[in-house]
Amino acid sequence: MQNRTRALAVAGSAALLGTLMAAAPAPAAPAAPKVASVHGGGTVHYPYVPAADDIRFTVDAESVPWSRPLKGENLEQGLPTDARGRVTVYHAMPEENFTAVAEAEVDCLVTGGRTATVTAVVKSANVDGWVGRRIGLSVQDGERGAPDRFGFSWGIVNVDAKPDGSVAQPTVGTCMAPAPFTEVTKGGFKVTPAPLAPRPKPQPKPQP
Repeated sequence: MQNRTRALAVAGSAALLGTLMAAAPAPAAPAAPKVASVHGGGTVHYPYVPAADDIRFTVDAESVPWSRPLKGENLEQGLPTDARGRVTVYHAMPEENFTAVAEAEVDCLVTGGRTATVTAVVKSANVDGWVGRRIGLSVQDGERGAPDRFGFSWGIVNVDAKPDGSVAQPTVGTCMAPAPFTEVTKGGFKVTPAPLAPRPKPQPKPQP
């Protein structure tokens, strides 16, 4: 009888252990790396144009680190700020009976907290000289009820002053944009920040 009782106790303990193991949650899979992004659209206030003008931007940008190889030392794998997406610029000018529209392809995105800078190369536009031009944009995702803010690389910034007083508009480098100096008055933008991705391990070169 004693042996039978001991056998039942052992069997009961094994059953309990099996139940606990079955009920225990499976180990969580490693979390996917956070991806930086900017999404949204809005109208901005810009005091240096007539009040009737309507200026809007849409931005859909997502980080794709190390995806745009370049020629140059340490650039063969691209940059940690490489990105993809699309930007639209819309500027209605009733006094001139003209609406400027441009669409651009995102090539760079970097975030810092609730602020991001984005650059994009214009692929189509009804404004002379814009196709092929890189533009820089900055976005600040407002918090605690504060409005979003926006900046762009033309108008009052990015002017190259020459020694003789003449000016030229220089090119915009990747991820280069001014501070978000205008207020978004309608619509809004969502900035998802993420740290810069680590450099990938170099691929072994094929043997001849």
